[in-house]
Amino acid sequence: MRAIWKASLRLSDLELPVKLYAAVEDRGVHFRLLHAKDHVPVVQRMIDPVTGRAIAREDQRRGPELEPGVFVVPSDEEPREGAPAPSSTIEVTHCVPRHAIDLAWYSRPYVLGPDGREEQYFALAQARAKAGRVGVARWVMRGTRYAGALAPREGRLALLSLQPADAVVSTEQLARPEGPAVRRGERELAQRLVAALDAPFEPTLLKDDHRARVLELIEAKAKGRKLRVRPAAAPKPTQDLARALRESLKAARERGVA
Repeated sequence: MRAIWKASLRLSDLELPVKLYAAVEDRGVHFRLLHAKDHVPVVQRMIDPVTGRAIAREDQRRGPELEPGVFVVPSDEEPREGAPAPSSTIEVTHCVPRHAIDLAWYSRPYVLGPDGREEQYFALAQARAKAGRVGVARWVMRGTRYAGALAPREGRLALLSLQPADAVVSTEQLARPEGPAVRRGERELAQRLVAALDAPFEPTLLKDDHRARVLELIEAKAKGRKLRVRPAAAPKPTQDLARALRESLKAARERGVA
């Protein structure tokens, strides 16, 4: 696997050279926009809606719309004035318990690998795993400032970027549920259902069925065949919570997980 960035990981007085690797890959099926008549890829042009003429790239500008029809157009240099200074340091500022960072904060996972001094790198990874805490880090990569969490992963170090503070929606902002309180019987059924679904995490079960069907369709079309797609029947909604829980518990037992 090829590293996407080289940096220096700094924890207090310790500084280690590391390489940053992407922990996820884009496996989506990407479509080109084609001319329906001869299947030639079409070219996108920016058109002035008033004159109908194409606008050259050097004549295009970007700017936020404050209100309908009112824009602020900064110069090409102004946005760069507030850009963070280039750096190749991932600085861990402090450590917190793992449960202190809610799942909503996590954005994108990376893996840090050693770029020399392997013994110190793996010693740090083991210490992170035993401590049960994650380090809060910050770094600048490709002109963008990031914050993240440094955590152990399978004997190595993972770096998970975090959302900005003003981007995460707290559950306290959501409307409070209305209606009668949950009855004891429903609560007990829910507890039994949760217990029935308890099982080890199996990553192989995380499949993108839609992507698989699209790839199957593309392969069939490429070979001149037609693929018949049968949509799955949607379950009928029910307002009876107890009944829904009983049916879910029954289905779990039939699958052999209860």
